[in-house]
Amino acid sequence: MSGNKFGFTPIDENDLKKSRRREVGPMGAAVRETANSLNESTENRVEQRRQNASDAKEYRKARDEGRVLVAVGTNEIHTSDLPRDRLDLSAVASSDEMDELKASIQERGQKEPIELYKDSEGRLQLKKGWRRLTALKQLFEETGDERFSRVMARVAESQSDRIDLYIDMVEENVVREDLTFAEMAQVAILAANEADLGAGDADALVGRLYSSLHKMKRSYIRSFVYLLNELEGALPFPKAVSRNLGVEVARKLRASSGSVPGLKDELARASSAAEQNGMLEAFVARFDADPASDKPREKSESVKYEFHVGSSKVTARKGECRILSGQDFTSIDRAKLQRAVEAFEAVLDE
Repeated sequence: MSGNKFGFTPIDENDLKKSRRREVGPMGAAVRETANSLNESTENRVEQRRQNASDAKEYRKARDEGRVLVAVGTNEIHTSDLPRDRLDLSAVASSDEMDELKASIQERGQKEPIELYKDSEGRLQLKKGWRRLTALKQLFEETGDERFSRVMARVAESQSDRIDLYIDMVEENVVREDLTFAEMAQVAILAANEADLGAGDADALVGRLYSSLHKMKRSYIRSFVYLLNELEGALPFPKAVSRNLGVEVARKLRASSGSVPGLKDELARASSAAEQNGMLEAFVARFDADPASDKPREKSESVKYEFHVGSSKVTARKGECRILSGQDFTSIDRAKLQRAVEAFEAVLDE
């Protein structure tokens, strides 16, 4: 090894080519970490703001469409804008079914929200849930418990078309078995009295309000619309009129409108539902027995009507009764099928 008297050795050229490596000191590391953290925090905040704006937009949309549940004081809710589809609300309010609903709410709380909307004056109006609202009001009056003073509700902030409000209201209730055809007809009549809706044509409104029902049911409702309009409040117990009786009376009145005044005078003397229905049945019987009524009936001989029995569709017209079914009648023993037809004719002859 060569050197000089000072002990230095020649510089290795490879060492000169090597890059200098500088370690980051504590201060530099802290600054770098802070900068990275600030950049990451800024990106997170920007993303969070975007998400918040999106959530707020979705919330406002859901609120305006009535998909957000809110607690509303029962005394803030009005029921004056839409007619209820039950003719005797006071009877419903004091019924056994109302007591059962109150007992359920008292024990388990309100499980289903009601639906509200704001009218043109900004007041909260009831769209769906009259029974639930009434139950809570009664419970608060009876117990004074504050938990019954508020009701969980969906509130639609945006204005809906008037006809949509009616449709939403009736669709909640038409599925109930105890809702009568007279009650459904009454809604159509009341809606028709609103200038913006039906212009007096309740018959046409039946198709719009009850479009989800089978066309035969809509036909029954139209018969009751005609019946209620013709008798103009002279029917004291409309809910008690059965479907078949109401349809038959309406058919007779169409054939002989001149008999309306006499029937109205009779019904004015009815003091009970049974007495009322007896008068209607007598009217039908007199009409059938009157030879003068034969001519009007001839005009309607081409009319047919349809109804369902289970999965079978029955179409009736003069001289024909057709049954459409998934049943393969050719697979039924002829003697058995004959007995069924004989039983059918026997019932008709009763």
